[in-house]
Amino acid sequence: MKVKNEQDLWSGLMFIVIGVGFAWGATNYSFGSSARPGPAYFPFGLGILLAILGLVLLIKALLVQAEGGGKIGAWAWKPLSMITGTVAVFGWMLPHMGMVLALPILVVIAAKAGDEFHWGEVLLNAVVLTVFSWLVFIVGLNLVIPLWPAFLAN
Repeated sequence: MKVKNEQDLWSGLMFIVIGVGFAWGATNYSFGSSARPGPAYFPFGLGILLAILGLVLLIKALLVQAEGGGKIGAWAWKPLSMITGTVAVFGWMLPHMGMVLALPILVVIAAKAGDEFHWGEVLLNAVVLTVFSWLVFIVGLNLVIPLWPAFLAN
């Protein structure tokens, strides 16, 4: 059978592998019941749904012709490395510098990876995401996430 959309083929395979991996990994935990779901309940269900989505994409890639064949272009190494590096920097910065500094830095560096960068939009996005994250994770869920750098919090 001929592949009619290369992008959907590889996306579908990726979703299937990740979905099956999550569902399989979830089998190491307790499922619980529908009334009282255990720690495996959500990742197992989400993994199965992701694998089904991948299967749909895979079938579509084999049956539906895409414009231009859905060819995969060259790898965008600069954005890929910038986003990966940004996530690593955020992971280090959050416990040391707090959410107020780590999250805006994450947003600014990640926005630099794109083709369109406008300071006004990026700063507004950073403020909105920081306030929203504070409301959800610290106020709403009561998670112990440092808000300010350690040298300012004491």
